[in-house]
Amino acid sequence: MQQPALDALLTRIRIRTDTAAPRPTTAFTDAVVLVDGRSGSGKTDLATELAAAWPAPVTLVHLDDIYPGWQGLDAASRHIHDELLASDQPRWQRHDWVAGKAAEWASVDPNRALIIEGMGSLSRQNAALATFTIWVELDDSERKRRALARDGSAYEPYWDEWAAQELAFIAREQPARLADLVLER
Repeated sequence: MQQPALDALLTRIRIRTDTAAPRPTTAFTDAVVLVDGRSGSGKTDLATELAAAWPAPVTLVHLDDIYPGWQGLDAASRHIHDELLASDQPRWQRHDWVAGKAAEWASVDPNRALIIEGMGSLSRQNAALATFTIWVELDDSERKRRALARDGSAYEPYWDEWAAQELAFIAREQPARLADLVLER
């Protein structure tokens, strides 16, 4: 994202944070930004750029570190809500993809801005506790090309299985409709 566009996005988020009504049942005192989109859409790049441009220390959480395996989209979405956004003591648990099991917990400072990126972050429950929500859109063929170029043979056997979970989540939660910003990449 070009710097002027990134600066404009940061301004929109800051205005929303400063003027929004208090969010119920969340410990976070600063912005909570959710960046969602289908695999390969560019959400990780956007969230990383946003975190780097943030004017103060920010916590960036990637759902790729949380999904409990290739069937874990819905579980990770619930985990974000229950353990991070709606918790008095925000934290998340890393999934060890090599060992195939849950790993260590990471605590999150609720006084820092929080950016959560990953497919499944923008559910209705999570959006209710967020300050600003973004849905990243990219055409299917380009998404697949980018995702497989990034992750190669490790991801290819799971592409269809993951895509089915994405489509089910989209049908149920309608994240693009929940988004404050739909970003075409």
